[in-house]
Formats: sequence, C-alpha cells, structure tokens
Amino acid sequence: MLGLAAVPGILIFLLLLRLPDTARWYMMRGRRAEAKAVLTEVDPRADVEAELDEMAAALDEEKGGRGSTVRALSEMLRKPFLRATIFVVGLGFFVQITGINAIVYYSPRIFQAMGFQGNFALLGLPALVQVAGLAAVFVSMVLVDRLGRRPILLTGIGIMIAANALLVTVFTVGSDFGGLLTALGFLGLLLFTVGFTFGFGALVWVYAGESFPARLRSLGSSAMLTSDLVANVAVAAVFLTLLTRVGGAGTFIVFGALAVAAFGFVFKLAPETKGRPLEDIRHYWENGGTWPTAAPAATETDGRELATLETR
Repeated sequence: MLGLAAVPGILIFLLLLRLPDTARWYMMRGRRAEAKAVLTEVDPRADVEAELDEMAAALDEEKGGRGSTVRALSEMLRKPFLRATIFVVGLGFFVQITGINAIVYYSPRIFQAMGFQGNFALLGLPALVQVAGLAAVFVSMVLVDRLGRRPILLTGIGIMIAANALLVTVFTVGSDFGGLLTALGFLGLLLFTVGFTFGFGALVWVYAGESFPARLRSLGSSAMLTSDLVANVAVAAVFLTLLTRVGGAGTFIVFGALAVAAFGFVFKLAPETKGRPLEDIRHYWENGGTWPTAAPAATETDGRELATLETR
C-alpha cells in the first residue's frame, strides 16, 4: 500500500521534466527573452511586452521593499494590510478547523461507527469519497471564471453545512443504523468532502496569492499555511476524543457550527476578484476592503492571466 503511493510521485516527476520555468522566474534573473517565449506559449494572443513590463515593475517594487521578516510582519499587522492579514490567516484556519482532515484521517473509524464492516467498506468507501472530491475540484476549475470566486467558495461551504446536518441526523437516530440511514451516512461524508474540495480546496491558495503586494506575498502565504497547520493539529488531536465522548452527533454539531462561522467569515471579508488584475486587488485591501471607484476596468481574461502570472 505504501509502495503504490510512489506511482503518482513518479508520474508527476516525469511530467515536471517537461515543464518550463515561469516567466516571472526568468524575469527575476534578467532573462527577458526566455520569459517572452514562455508567455507567448501560454497565450499567443496576449500583449507579451506589456505583461513583461508590468512583471518587471512588480519585481522592482518587491526588491525595493525587501527587508527583515520582522519588518515585513510589522507591515502586515498594521494598516493598510491588517485586514488582508486577518482574512488570509482566518481563511487558512477555517480550511482545517471545519474538519476535512478528520474525514481524511479517520474515515474508516467513522464508517465503522455507522455500522459498516469489512475491508472494502472501511478502506474502499473512503477511497470513493476522495475520488468524488477530486471530481469536484475539476468542476470548480471549470466554473470559477464564469461564476466568480465568492459564489464557488460560499457554495462549497454551504454544501459542508448541509453535509454536517445530514451526519448529525444519521448519528442522532442511533448507532445501529442499517439500510437507508447507513447509505445516508455515506452520502453525508461524500457531500462533506465534495463541498470542501469544490470551495476551500480549489480556491484558498488563490486568495493567498492575491491578497498582498509582491514584497509581502510569500510571507502572507506562509502565514496562511501556518494557520492552516495549527488548525490541522488541533483537529487531529481532538477528533477521536470528541467522537468517543460526545458521539458522532455531537462531533458533527461542532463541525457544523464551525462551518457556519466559516460561511459568515467568507461572506463578510472575501472579495470577488474575478476579472481583476493584481494591482486592482491590492488597492481593494489598501482601501479598507472596498473597491476604489477609480480602479481601471479589466477584462476577465486579462485579469485571470495577470493574477496567474504574478502569483507564479
């Protein structure tokens, strides 16, 4: 079982051998011609020279703002970037505290508590749940530039809330479920995972890359990851205790309440950044969480390309 985990790693390694470095990486090293070749390959219709000029300007700003980590943290913890810091740290925390890794780590125990038995049920069913989660990521990728980031993220969290409600119902009825309730329990775990990968799983790191100027972007992403891992440790440490002491219903009531809090947090703080270049998004945070009225308009395609390239 452990050896099989090497197979996708080998496939990814072979694919990465053919992957060029990003245009941003080439520009950081003064290799503009190679950066131009990469951008031309990505989108032959783009105004490559203009994008390279913008990238060079962003890199110059990043160099000008470099300093100690303490100084950068101090800048993140005061206006105008305090709101962005609260958003990315809170978002990273909610990604894990709502319980996704409890499902990933302990699915066999949860299925066992629902009455499932046998190796296929306790190992095969969690695998099916993860396959459904993978499919939800691809659906999210197809829809995100049509519907926007906020609708996708809020829809995913809403599905998680509904899944928690379903799981609470299943566990409340009794531990000897049988038949329909057992199937509903499986459906609840599947919906929880699908909701997570559709929303949080597909979009959280996009927001991490968009919320700070170039000089703070790496540190901002690290802050989100740290918050994410702290919540992950907390969930891994307490989940089995919760499941044993308060039962499945109590456990998923807690996760449901946290999902509701996550929904409110995202609804209140997450901007809709579809179709906006990174410079516009930076002005949003610098303007106290509102879009500047004089912000230049951008097409959806241009905004997506600029956000992708600058994040790289």
